[in-house]
Amino acid sequence: MINLIGTYECKIDAKGRVMLPSALKKQLLPILEKNFVLKRSVFQPCLELYPMDEWDVIMEKVSKLNRFDRKNNDFIRRLTAGLKMIELDASGRLLVAKDLIGYSGLEKEIVISSAGSILEIWDKNKYESAINDATVDFADLAEEVMGDKNDDFNGVS
Repeated sequence: MINLIGTYECKIDAKGRVMLPSALKKQLLPILEKNFVLKRSVFQPCLELYPMDEWDVIMEKVSKLNRFDRKNNDFIRRLTAGLKMIELDASGRLLVAKDLIGYSGLEKEIVISSAGSILEIWDKNKYESAINDATVDFADLAEEVMGDKNDDFNGVS
């Protein structure tokens, strides 16, 4: 499992090409040959870039769902809607398909943000809005998610 670190401001060109920052490419170096999966985020108007090994873990869980259950079938369809296999070109760029650009509202200025073992790709303005959302008190959220409920957490803040 890879643990990606950092938030990077980048540009996307009219053809949907994104040059990955060198610091990010260095982190991805051990897994570049295995390609990636780019998909719509479930919860936010952004895209998620999964290293293939991480995506395989998710699909292993999904493959155990009963496809004759309507909710499962609808979930699988929506989870995989717009899914794209991605590889970096010789220049270290990734190509974002037009339908995914439309879904996420990517314009010229974008943000690539690490989220554990995956990367989120945001329109810069939407990213700033999500991070600065006044309706979510991050201290309260941190306490709820990482507080006493998680016995394995060592209390580092």
